[in-house]
Amino acid sequence: MFLEIITPEKNIFTGEVKLVQLPGSKGAFEILKNHAPIISTLTKGTIKVKDANDKELLFEITGGVAQNTKNKIIVLVETT
Repeated sequence: MFLEIITPEKNIFTGEVKLVQLPGSKGAFEILKNHAPIISTLTKGTIKVKDANDKELLFEITGGVAQNTKNKIIVLVETT
């Protein structure tokens, strides 16, 4: 899967990942390979990413929106 995490100021992550865990406004959820298309608002919390090398990365956010289609995830966040 390909992931981009973007703030208004900069792109904070771009690359291949195995797992993304997001703080959805109706509860946390994970996106794995071949996940159904989804658009969700995000609340304050932590984005957990497992990259292609199994390295775990954490990003603190105050809110935003996430979209997944065809194994491409775009996350627009307010601040990190």
